Amino acid sequence: MQLGALVPFHQTDGDPDTVREYAQALEAAGYDFLEAPDHVLGANVASRPGWDPDRNTSRDLIHDPFVLLTYVSGVAPKLALSTGILILAQRQAVLVAKQGAGLDVLCKGRFRLGIGIGWNEVEFTGLNENFRNRGRRSEEQVAVMRALWKDAHVTFKGKYHTIDDTGINPRPASGHFPVWYGGHHEKTFPRIAKWGDGWIMNNFPLGQTALDLFGDLRRMTEAEGRDPKSVGIEVWTSCGEGNEADWRAEAAYWKAAGVTHLCLTTAFHKRHFHRSGGSHLGYHLAAIRRYREAVADIL
Repeated sequence: MQLGALVPFHQTDGDPDTVREYAQALEAAGYDFLEAPDHVLGANVASRPGWDPDRNTSRDLIHDPFVLLTYVSGVAPKLALSTGILILAQRQAVLVAKQGAGLDVLCKGRFRLGIGIGWNEVEFTGLNENFRNRGRRSEEQVAVMRALWKDAHVTFKGKYHTIDDTGINPRPASGHFPVWYGGHHEKTFPRIAKWGDGWIMNNFPLGQTALDLFGDLRRMTEAEGRDPKSVGIEVWTSCGEGNEADWRAEAAYWKAAGVTHLCLTTAFHKRHFHRSGGSHLGYHLAAIRRYREAVADIL
């Protein structure tokens, strides 16, 4: 089971020194990957009474994930890199294919693309994309991207995309890199079972509900003629409550359940997750070190 961490920069400064210090601390502590969220626009809560303050706002500092991860790839060359998650449907598929391929080449194959359909209509409006068909479009977007990664020249005619014998350069050395799906919509599992390399799950704590969902995904994957073991599962965790014994028990539970990637979030404070500290980076660095030491032998 790999261990990673979600960047906390909406709670801390996101200047270059902070980003470098955080990434290098993860690497030094023995983490496997760093994960970056995606929001292009944040809502102004002053003009939206009743907006959930725990949802994305203009006060949240969120770097563009491709820019951030490219920077991290140079300052922490051992870390794998992941988006968690990129809101694919509010972006142009061909451009994402180009950006992702460039990052994968520059980081020498350490990139994993986590995607989702998003929830914030504000962003879709600002980016001039259709919020109402985002799920359906995302299916075709993945097909477009994979064709562009695989072949030097692509001709594609779909419902939402037309490509006329053109291609991107550079392309991933292997012609592919992993695409993981985030989200909990009822149509997410069929998409993962057909096309995904993994599922990023953050909606459920440990327990029977999560185990049942893992079983559902494995059965659906097998029904598509694919080996369920080829599809990974990432679960988020936090260490803002409890102690080392609690964290170890949870990590052991997820590993026994077949989870392949465990992602620690020290800034996310929602549902069953608890923030680890304040806005000073030191709180988050102390948390990642303490958590890694507690679960190291379980991984």
